[in-house]
Amino acid sequence: MELLVATHNIHKKEEIQQILEDRFLVKSLTDYNIHEEIVEDGNSFHANALIKAKYCFDKTGIPSLGDDSGLAVEALDGRPGIFSARYAGDHDFAKNIGKVLREMDGVDNRKAFFITVLCYYDENGARYFEGRVYGNLLNENKGFKGFGYDPIFVPEGYEKTFAEMNPEDKNKISHRKKALDLFLEFLNK
Repeated sequence: MELLVATHNIHKKEEIQQILEDRFLVKSLTDYNIHEEIVEDGNSFHANALIKAKYCFDKTGIPSLGDDSGLAVEALDGRPGIFSARYAGDHDFAKNIGKVLREMDGVDNRKAFFITVLCYYDENGARYFEGRVYGNLLNENKGFKGFGYDPIFVPEGYEKTFAEMNPEDKNKISHRKKALDLFLEFLNK
């Protein structure tokens, strides 16, 4: 069965495909030659995930998965939050990381979490699945794997950043994995 994931991000598509294994053939917006920008103007992860999933389903009629993910930093009152991908520049994660590190300079509380909210949209409407992984931020980048804020985030119970982990290891504990596990539970009912 095909599942359209509302993204052009090849890393996100591959990560979701790896986690879902052969349950679905994961397709992206690029695979369907959909290139117009989906305006994410919701005020929450849930709202943005719904906007993406509904847009894709309305456009193609294929069950769609909208994913809105981000980093929430306790000392920054939850920022960057829903603005994670464009915190200092549109999808420029070097600048985004730099901004977070500047704002955290001298701050002892390094607690943060990654969150993923998935919205599965089909002819029956919307269903939501949320995953979180808690950890701490470093003062500098470490590692070259992964994407986004992975080089500065160390999950609880680990010594390595997400960017230092093999993708298989990260995908066993990630926020996206937790949300996708809930999605799979829903499908198995």
